[in-house]
Amino acid sequence: MGFIVLLVFIIVPIIEISVFIQVGDWIGLWPTISIVILTAIAGTALLRQQGLSTLMRAQQSMNEGRMPTSELFDGACLLIAGALLLTPGFVTDTIGFLLFLPPFRAFLRSKAGSIIKNSRNIHIVGGDMDPRHPEGNSPPHKSENSTVIDADFEEVDPNPDSPWSDKKD
Repeated sequence: MGFIVLLVFIIVPIIEISVFIQVGDWIGLWPTISIVILTAIAGTALLRQQGLSTLMRAQQSMNEGRMPTSELFDGACLLIAGALLLTPGFVTDTIGFLLFLPPFRAFLRSKAGSIIKNSRNIHIVGGDMDPRHPEGNSPPHKSENSTVIDADFEEVDPNPDSPWSDKKD
């Protein structure tokens, strides 16, 4: 994983520099710099508008007693989009603007849900990604004053050779 991050930090600037040179050669230096500054300003405005909208949707979900999973995912995408748009470059700006599009975030959310489900390390019950509850985040049984915690556990003895251990040979 560390190697992939290192490659990204090497390859992305090389791509950005080459695109800067191509665009600068095509439209000139000052228009290129102007476009980079305008994308940062537009990204900030979009982040403010969509971020507040996502926050309000998350609060509404929590007020309805639902876990705001899709809103949290959208918030993370918007945070990444804002960082990419503030980073100078046309490739990062393109990815950042894509992350501002709700259909693109929905596509990423479905792919992330599939990856999580297939990893077999995390089991999702309820929520947007649970196929058993197509109506959304609402749990199957919920009354106003009930708290239901459903869990599986396995008792693990940290020191099985201890004389105080419950396990006998």
